[in-house]
Amino acid sequence: YNAALKTAIDKAKANNMPNDNIERAIKKGTGGLDGDNYEAVVYEGYGPGGVAVIVEALTDNKNRTAGNVRYYFDKNGGNLGTSGCVGFMFDRKGQIMIGNEGVDEEELMDVALEAGAEDFITEEDGFEIITAPEDFNAVRDALAEKGYEFISADVKMLPQTTTKLESEEQVKAMNKMIDMMEDDDDIQEVYHNWEME
Repeated sequence: YNAALKTAIDKAKANNMPNDNIERAIKKGTGGLDGDNYEAVVYEGYGPGGVAVIVEALTDNKNRTAGNVRYYFDKNGGNLGTSGCVGFMFDRKGQIMIGNEGVDEEELMDVALEAGAEDFITEEDGFEIITAPEDFNAVRDALAEKGYEFISADVKMLPQTTTKLESEEQVKAMNKMIDMMEDDDDIQEVYHNWEME
């Protein structure tokens, strides 16, 4: 049983990704596509206005991917940095988002904390549950068993602090950079500490 794979498939289905694409992604990850060797790589850098950015990719050609990532940063007023230049500003955590419609806050908090959640945050439109990466599956499964529906449930890099962008130009550039990265087949995740208004 591969919990990370289950999470990825659930997320893909929640985003209406066609089954063919999901199967192709699994084959890509397990080396089942023409025997290609795919490697996980992480890039770090700064976006416009000094926003810290981490890019996680899965590639069969590191030179191509590194070139593309550098281009996305450069084209939008950012710059690709060295490994570790922004990583220390993030923590790898499990994050589960649940809407607040028909949800009893205390009951949800009890289930989450009992299952091993580290933090429970009440927001305007729902609840954010934070876990250590190793406790994520237990907390997610405990909540699912109780019938809670997730807006999202992922292990991700969460920023310790956030950065505001001062100008409309920077906001446009940051959005464009994120879009370009998310449209790249090699790129799996884009994390940043931009505090969106």
